[in-house]
Amino acid sequence: MDFGTGPRVSSPISMIRKTGRALALIASLAIPSIVSAQSCALCYTQAAGSGGRLVQALRSGIVILVVPPMLICIGIAVMAYKKRNQFNED
Repeated sequence: MDFGTGPRVSSPISMIRKTGRALALIASLAIPSIVSAQSCALCYTQAAGSGGRLVQALRSGIVILVVPPMLICIGIAVMAYKKRNQFNED
């Protein structure tokens, strides 16, 4: 008997994994186009044409919005680094 020549049947779990990977790939390809669409010419023109005070306020706002997520990511990385061998010591 030769069992290796029959049709290959995939399990439902492997199909779910393949579908999830395909959706993740599609999302990762679609999201950068959505994000780059946010820098429209009108917004850029309005910001460039405004006074220096508004430009400085925009820069400060960007820094304020970037710093907390960055600190959260650093905190998670530090915690993961400290606990990396916790389950291997058993």
